[in-house]
Amino acid sequence: MNPLFIPPLYKQRYQFVVDFVKRHKPKKVVDLGCADCSLLRKLKFHRNIELLVGVDLDNSVMKQKMYTLAPFPCEYLKPADQPLTIELYHGSVTEKESRTKCFDLVTCIELIEHLLLADVERFSEVLFGYMLPNAVIVSTPNADFNPLLPGCPAFRHIDHKFEWTKADFQNWALEVCRLYGYVVEFTGVGKAPSNEESIGFCSQIGVFHKDPYRSGTFVRSESMENTSSHTLLYHVVYPSLCDNNIFQRTLVNEVLYEAERIKSKWLGVSGEEQAGLRVSDADFPNGCQEQGISQELYLQGGAVCVPLARVLSFPSVRRLCGSLQELQDSLQGDSRVVLTGDALALVLAAEEEEEAASDEECDEYEGPACSETVKCAADCTEDWDAELSCPCEISRGDQNGAF
Repeated sequence: MNPLFIPPLYKQRYQFVVDFVKRHKPKKVVDLGCADCSLLRKLKFHRNIELLVGVDLDNSVMKQKMYTLAPFPCEYLKPADQPLTIELYHGSVTEKESRTKCFDLVTCIELIEHLLLADVERFSEVLFGYMLPNAVIVSTPNADFNPLLPGCPAFRHIDHKFEWTKADFQNWALEVCRLYGYVVEFTGVGKAPSNEESIGFCSQIGVFHKDPYRSGTFVRSESMENTSSHTLLYHVVYPSLCDNNIFQRTLVNEVLYEAERIKSKWLGVSGEEQAGLRVSDADFPNGCQEQGISQELYLQGGAVCVPLARVLSFPSVRRLCGSLQELQDSLQGDSRVVLTGDALALVLAAEEEEEAASDEECDEYEGPACSETVKCAADCTEDWDAELSCPCEISRGDQNGAF
């Protein structure tokens, strides 16, 4: 059967959230009803987010997929400027959890219809009256659209406890705004045919924001004290330059890489041409000209000396250290770096010495030749947009279907 929506509706819902995150750049995001963590895996690449949290009642599904949220090896090689923390909690969205309070964004994607109608009021109180987020995205099936779906039974999924019409959803959302001091914008994904536009979207979406213009006292939870009703299942902190050890390792790697490039180019040209390999004034670090700091490479005791000022001219290094003094302070004392006595240049072995050392290592090595093929890292990269193949992995009830 040809799909009713292209791309599939669950991908459109996720993309709606991703687009919102790109525009508003929230720092703290919690996904209620995160299930197999599909949305979290997409959001973790948006590094304006510093804290990413998922909550679900089905801990078995989260345990199967939680390690897909771990950092890739390349993220240790190129750490981000800011840290990212990801946490998963086992718990009910109708129970208060102080660790989910005051987030910038809460997402509830195809969640509310899995609750009993009797629990919706409690869910609304916890979400809007206790968690107090700056913004909330709620999506839910539009029952008015169901007659247009081929072979659709009373509800779109066996676990749905109800499905709201367009009017039902808007009445609930407007009452939430009245009680808790929010404003809402109604939209959705999955457009109806042109002759049926009045019924709305297949998945209707409400985007809630705190109303800064309304004054007065709004309903708040009767119990605002800190509570811990959820169980932490997973916690990971991504590498970032805020970690001193990671910063130092990254800086040294960049410095040595750029210095080796400069040295190789310098050794590969004649003596007359070496003098012409200068950094332009625009790229030379500020203040170095005035202080008379040289950018010329030179030989010393059979080694090549590469001025730090020249290394600092590269954007990859300058992004990490803004001044020559800062770069000197960061490199001094590091066992991987050898500096000249005045700490103005790196001392690198000439290529002939490096090749001789390499040959000696090869002569001494008596182990078997390496015949294994290293698997390309790209093969290990998951395609986040691929549909799930395991029938037992149900995320948000109906994400794998056309609806």
